[in-house]
Amino acid sequence: MTRIVAGFAGSLTLQVPKSGTRPTSDRVREAIFSALDARDAVHGARVLDLYAGSGALALEAVSRGAASAVLVEKNAAAAQVCRRNAAAVAASARAASRHAPHPLPAIDVRAAAVTSYLAGASGPFDVVFIDPPYDVGDGDLHEVLTVLVPLLAEDAVVCVERSARGPEPTLPAGLALERRKDYGETAIFWLSPAPAA
Repeated sequence: MTRIVAGFAGSLTLQVPKSGTRPTSDRVREAIFSALDARDAVHGARVLDLYAGSGALALEAVSRGAASAVLVEKNAAAAQVCRRNAAAVAASARAASRHAPHPLPAIDVRAAAVTSYLAGASGPFDVVFIDPPYDVGDGDLHEVLTVLVPLLAEDAVVCVERSARGPEPTLPAGLALERRKDYGETAIFWLSPAPAA
């Protein structure tokens, strides 16, 4: 079962696609958001969730105060799940706003291939989650990261989730590896914009 951990939608249960996606474990999600909270990266952020699956990462960010989120998922069934989860989080936001008025987050779900979406996207994005299926090769991931670079805010945070057994992502000019953290079979790579050499 996947739930929103914290924020106005805390404890809300999210739907998960029946197949074709690999939900980020609660432990890894909590570690990701602990790291983002430590750098105060979420509040007011413009979030992009590529290969969104259930949308849990972006919607967690929204619950914790992100201003907007775009969820990109090409699998039609998974995109439908994203829409339902986004609607549930938006309803929680409206309910919370009645008690303590605050701007409602903008949540946009795009049923599209990641590269197609990025080709027409306009940033800047402050926080980007990239959790591709493990069978997405390093070359494909490199292409995604290359197209992403000009869409990043100056102090953006990019979080890439990969198999701990696989190689580190090959980074394009304009992105630097801050650190890698392993959680069992999952490796999280934290990237940030860097001046091209």
